[in-house]
Amino acid sequence: MRDFQLPGRSPVFATNGMCATSHPLAVKVAIELLESGGNAADAAIAAAVLLGLCEPHMAGLGGDCFVLLKPAGQEKIVALNGSGRAPKAADAEAMRAKGLTAMPDWGIDTVTMPGAVDAFCRLSDDWGHLGLEASLRPSIRYAEEGVPVGPRSAFDWAMRTRKLAGAARQAYLFDGEPPRLGQVFRAPGQAELLRQVAANGRAGFYEGEVADDLITSLQAAGGVHTLDDLAAVSCDWSDPVSGTYSGIELCEHPPNGRGATAILLLNILSHFNIAALDPYGVERAHLEAEATKLAYDASNRFLADPDHTTRLAHMLAPQTAASLAELIDPRRAMAAAAPLTEHVHKDTVYVTVVDKDRMAVSLIYSIYSAFGSGLCSSKHGVLFQNRGAGFNLIAGHPNELGGGKRPAHTIIPGMIREAGKVSTSFGVMGGAYQPCGHARFVSNRVDFGMGVQEAIDGPRSFSGPDGMQIERGYDDAVRAELVARGHDLRVAEKPLGGAQAINITADGLLIGGSDPRKDGLALGY
Repeated sequence: MRDFQLPGRSPVFATNGMCATSHPLAVKVAIELLESGGNAADAAIAAAVLLGLCEPHMAGLGGDCFVLLKPAGQEKIVALNGSGRAPKAADAEAMRAKGLTAMPDWGIDTVTMPGAVDAFCRLSDDWGHLGLEASLRPSIRYAEEGVPVGPRSAFDWAMRTRKLAGAARQAYLFDGEPPRLGQVFRAPGQAELLRQVAANGRAGFYEGEVADDLITSLQAAGGVHTLDDLAAVSCDWSDPVSGTYSGIELCEHPPNGRGATAILLLNILSHFNIAALDPYGVERAHLEAEATKLAYDASNRFLADPDHTTRLAHMLAPQTAASLAELIDPRRAMAAAAPLTEHVHKDTVYVTVVDKDRMAVSLIYSIYSAFGSGLCSSKHGVLFQNRGAGFNLIAGHPNELGGGKRPAHTIIPGMIREAGKVSTSFGVMGGAYQPCGHARFVSNRVDFGMGVQEAIDGPRSFSGPDGMQIERGYDDAVRAELVARGHDLRVAEKPLGGAQAINITADGLLIGGSDPRKDGLALGY
């Protein structure tokens, strides 16, 4: 139990249903759907779509989503891939001919087709109870009436507006400036769009007037996207990938998501006695950083479109993790992972909902980096994602840009099974940090016995291509020792990620946790 004399947040307990996500209004509408007879699928769709209005820099109808779902009365988990593809005319050779060696970070060349709306429609049709119109009704209302901009949204909005261009500046700025805290953001064009989807399902988005607006806007910006590309968007169901860590099973969405990266990271860490370490001390931060470098190097080599991913079995094999763990020096940071691993490999919004019947939904929804591509449709104000930045331009690489391909993704919903039963539905937002965030959440729970809220609250660090970012929650002495061990350390510009989780106990109690790094909460009834 936490010290009630110190700042903090208590976990939330309930017996019927629960939602945890990053904005209070989204939690509110999810709980209202559950109380009115909806199930976890209905509520997750309602919350996710509304988050695109509460946090429009993070998610929106022009983006993608991934879902893990545990049906009521079952322990089987199914995975829904709601990620879109590059337009058929996308051509890596043409990009290289422009002198590019890597994909741009945003702009028209990074726009892939939006898959989330198709996935929401499929999720509602296959697993929902109340129907799509009921799930979309709250967002239609809030798109018209407006949503006050919350503290974390205002913070992020102000930092990320320079990429906005054309119609996006009109739709997402206020007289050319980011909104003030509490200023009301309205999106009447999206209200009209959502009415079309509520009435006509996926055809209301991928055909007709809305489709014309999307494609005309993309082509006007120089895109090669066509109505045929949009009409061809189709999500699909599959099975999750999984791995074990200290007796629990971590279940992740398969590629093109990077859930396998979190599994590999934990496989590497399993070769060290993490539970014997200070959870916020030097040794754990160092080992996690080194394991992250190795796991992300493997991810960059192998993960791509499901039809192009190579050697997933090798990536998740126990011997691969053992060989990589041997490369870690407990006292010194590696300069770069790739040269060391060659011999081993040679042969970001989140919603979780659990209902009274214990259907559990773990859903993550994104337009990738803040404000996606920086472009939006002229009539309905739909921000286009920049998921194409997840491709590379390396000839012959499984993740090379190609027409009709899905890019490697950062977003990954997660679930945990214990003794064969789903015990936790969780996710960690935060771009590239997400696999590391999953591994840390699992380790906090398993190695240190933390409850879901405590496992979310603790300070974080992350070693990526730009060095080691570390939150201010770490002691100065820990930071100094990490520098002494060779880490290129810097205090993170903004909080690392944002997690949400619901634990389903053996006796059926729901315990929710929500990241104080975001504006949201967990709420049950």
